[in-house]
Amino acid sequence: MLKAAPDGPVAFSADLSPASLLAAYHAGVYPFPASDEYTRALNEVVFADQVQEGRIPLVGEEPADPFTVSWWSPDPRPVLPVSAAHLSRSLARRLRNGLSWSTSLNQEFERVVRECRGDRVPLWLTEELIATLVHLHELGHAHSVEVWEDGNLVGGVFGLRIGSVFSMDSMFFQRPGASKVAVSDLAARFAQAGGELLDAQRDSPHVRDLGGTPMPREQYVRCLRRTARDSLPMPTATLPARRLAEPTGSR
Repeated sequence: MLKAAPDGPVAFSADLSPASLLAAYHAGVYPFPASDEYTRALNEVVFADQVQEGRIPLVGEEPADPFTVSWWSPDPRPVLPVSAAHLSRSLARRLRNGLSWSTSLNQEFERVVRECRGDRVPLWLTEELIATLVHLHELGHAHSVEVWEDGNLVGGVFGLRIGSVFSMDSMFFQRPGASKVAVSDLAARFAQAGGELLDAQRDSPHVRDLGGTPMPREQYVRCLRRTARDSLPMPTATLPARRLAEPTGSR
């Protein structure tokens, strides 16, 4: 896998079972299901030569159609050390000046996932993938952070915890800055549990604004193999978001 293309799929497989998804995340790979038949056909047409040459493997048993799900492992990988995740000065100032948000962990996992799906195109969060993620949440592998305003869910982030790494699948916001607060809160809770690194999966200006930096894929995979320092559960209490705008030592 480490010799796979840096900016293309590393495998095709229709297997989105909980065991398959968890094994993939442990290997630094995440799924991108085709949203429709056109996308599925495009996968086959564009990557057929690489599949035939053995550079991209087809994984799974017949009659499942492997081209319905592509699997990715970008090189480099955008990551955020938990100590580097930060809020912008303007957002921190809004929190200190009375923005009445609070944060929680795992209170509304499926709701956060579905909010992340929303009306996004392509619609990669399919019903099958959502069902698998919910099952992994029930098993204690997948987690969500929620951001609340007067009892309303206004932002969140979700993903899977793999040892000292938390791989963030997606985030959403209904109020400006709410997704950034969710990631900052996740970093704080994960650090308390012995975690070291947040994986953003796909690079973007938004990820860079949060403090993300590129890491070579081989180094990232080595990080996945490390056990979290303390391997503690993440704190679940509902907490004021304002604490995230305070010095790190006072959170």
